Amino acid sequence: VQLQASGGGFVQSGESLRLSCAASGRTFSPYAMGWFRQAPGKERKFVAAITWSSGSPYYADAEKGRFTISRDNAKNMVSLQMNNLAPEDTATYYCVAVDRSRGRATMAEADYDYWGQGTLVTVSS
Repeated sequence: VQLQASGGGFVQSGESLRLSCAASGRTFSPYAMGWFRQAPGKERKFVAAITWSSGSPYYADAEKGRFTISRDNAKNMVSLQMNNLAPEDTATYYCVAVDRSRGRATMAEADYDYWGQGTLVTVSS
């Protein structure tokens, strides 16, 4: 399974950005897909995830209300709409997926079996 993230870039504070992630490889039917981010010099943190079958989303507290995650099962894609961006959102964003065999997904990195290469988001004040 390969995850290819795109959509990162440079924006001004208050602007929006949409990240996308396309999955490819063997028959892909994850339990969930999502996003983590890592700011310069900081630990990687959970951002959001969505279950593949039911489409139930969940978010880190800091992102609730500003970020929206969605998935397109037919295209094997997950997207992250980020609104009202702030400089503290500057980070490399990683697309992730949970293998169906795991049957659960939390905010812990260890739950995520597949990782993309990351896409950089820079928010200027």
